[in-house]
Amino acid sequence: MVSHEKVVVIGSGFGGISAAIRLRAMGYPVTLLEARDQPGGRAGVFREDGYTFDAGPTVITAPYLFEELFDCVGRRMEDYVEMVPVDPFYRITFDDGTHFDYVGDEERLLAQIEEFNPADVEGYKRLAEHSRRIFEVGYEELADQPFDTLMDMLRVVPEMLRLGNYRSVYSLVAKYIKDDRLRQVFTFQPLLVGGNPFNVTSIYLLIHWLERKWGVHFFRGGTTAIVKGLMELLEEIDVDVRMNTAVKEIEVGENGVDAVITEGGERIPCRFVVSNADPSFTYKEMIDPRHRSKNSDARVGRVKQSMGLFVGYFGTDKQYEDIEHHTIVLGPRYKELLTDIFDRKILADDFSLYLHRPTATDPSLAPKGHDSFYVLSPVPNNESGIDWEETGDAYLDRILEYLEDRHMPGLREHLTVRFHKSPDFFEQELRSISGAGFGPEPRLSQSAWFRYHNRSEDIEGLYFVGAGVHPGAGLPGVITSAKVLEKLVPRPAADAVVPVTPDARKVTA
Repeated sequence: MVSHEKVVVIGSGFGGISAAIRLRAMGYPVTLLEARDQPGGRAGVFREDGYTFDAGPTVITAPYLFEELFDCVGRRMEDYVEMVPVDPFYRITFDDGTHFDYVGDEERLLAQIEEFNPADVEGYKRLAEHSRRIFEVGYEELADQPFDTLMDMLRVVPEMLRLGNYRSVYSLVAKYIKDDRLRQVFTFQPLLVGGNPFNVTSIYLLIHWLERKWGVHFFRGGTTAIVKGLMELLEEIDVDVRMNTAVKEIEVGENGVDAVITEGGERIPCRFVVSNADPSFTYKEMIDPRHRSKNSDARVGRVKQSMGLFVGYFGTDKQYEDIEHHTIVLGPRYKELLTDIFDRKILADDFSLYLHRPTATDPSLAPKGHDSFYVLSPVPNNESGIDWEETGDAYLDRILEYLEDRHMPGLREHLTVRFHKSPDFFEQELRSISGAGFGPEPRLSQSAWFRYHNRSEDIEGLYFVGAGVHPGAGLPGVITSAKVLEKLVPRPAADAVVPVTPDARKVTA
């Protein structure tokens, strides 16, 4: 491989893996550097006593994006991993004991809305139509387009105003839906990408139509199964993957990026760098301040980071068959709790939870007759000053006690495995500024052109993918950021193109 055409990708989260595949499809030689001992970034895996726990993302939407990654290098996703639909998408439970099954079938959806509030049936139809229009613009037209310049942003402002994207998600939903519980059903989704629905621009209402259009899915074996399949693909197409190789510095010369320096002292020359690391961390920790006037320490320090995540993992020696694959457990407070998390940055006495039971779909993720769970609680990021070493175990105890009282009788006597990860894990292990779960919060003032740019304004040859840049967090956004990259990077010189190895299955056939 021609060293002066080499591309270095920092980080093997879904953004970095997607970028590596697409750059190889363009003909670049690619080296992928991962600081940890396993790939996947936030989509890592924990295995203990026969249980498999996905560390991070578990809600799979827009499955075509995964299929595209295999297709662009002449492969088929189904040769590597099996994907199955999940129904219901989510069960949303309320503090009053009622629940709502969010599904893709409109007839079932409308029937449940009528049970909650008949007057909201027509309101939901109008909301869904509005969501579809936002999706067609915000996702289909803009998600994979660069927002490099202010003009890129100004061109879409009239359409955003017409669609009411100056409103928050909650404000727009409340325009159509009157029942307080249904307002929560159709506004919690921004929390899955790090945003407060009371602050996040209503462009994120497109998530509703995205789920309606393609459904919610699960990879048999867990999200770690698609990470494994993609790593097999990287090996087949000759991407040089190096684990336990943290980057200390991005070396910048007169003409831009020259090389990366690893913490082990190795210098790797390259034509350009694609960072899947937190952009705030990349700029602040990997690049000398004299090279970044636009992304100075002061500017990076002003970025409002998303909330933190507390994730408890546990196994049980019995199966809780009435718990769905994805369950949203909403507490007694909604806006007030989110204010505590995002603004006051205090650890509240109550909580809302996302409970994941993958063994509802794939029993192989736990010993026979057992269940595997993770429970996620949005919490303040580490700007709160919470001492998680002191607080973590007791906080998980409170969550488990709540689940036992409200949803899972006898839970604590059936526990076989339990452990947790706090915002400290995100800050120390995943190198996320302030231990934020999703990088910069996706409010209007930090979206599109206002978000970190996919191409650095400071340094020639430095690009970004992942949750911190356009189009944002969540698996569709992260994977799509690599499609944005394709529109920004130059093509390799014709005499430096390294062809992708053909698919051995097709050659054999």
